[in-house]
Amino acid sequence: MSNSGRPLSPHLSVYRWPITMTLSILNRITGVALSLGLVVLAVWLTQAAAGPEQYQYIRATMASPLGKLLLIGWTFAFFLHLGNGIRHFVWDMGLGFEIRQANASAWAVLILATALTAAFWAVKF
Repeated sequence: MSNSGRPLSPHLSVYRWPITMTLSILNRITGVALSLGLVVLAVWLTQAAAGPEQYQYIRATMASPLGKLLLIGWTFAFFLHLGNGIRHFVWDMGLGFEIRQANASAWAVLILATALTAAFWAVKF
């Protein structure tokens, strides 16, 4: 069977990924990441209630480089998901649907999430 002369379906690599599509995908990924982080929070609370030895184990785990990276990632996921939620709330009010406005709000959410994550981790506890 020959397909000569028939148009081929375009592949994803043909298209440029707009920032709004990227943020939509990131919103889904951060939702899953936050769900996994909730499990870690539940483990942390369980270990804290179990006693000082168990709490020290989870504390040492989260103080490791991998643990800190996960905590920073969950912080970014939280702020990005929060920003996207506010952005969608504004859309629910019927505002910000123009392409220029949607792109600007997407960049604003991404930049704000990055800045808030950096500010959160820059604060000395």
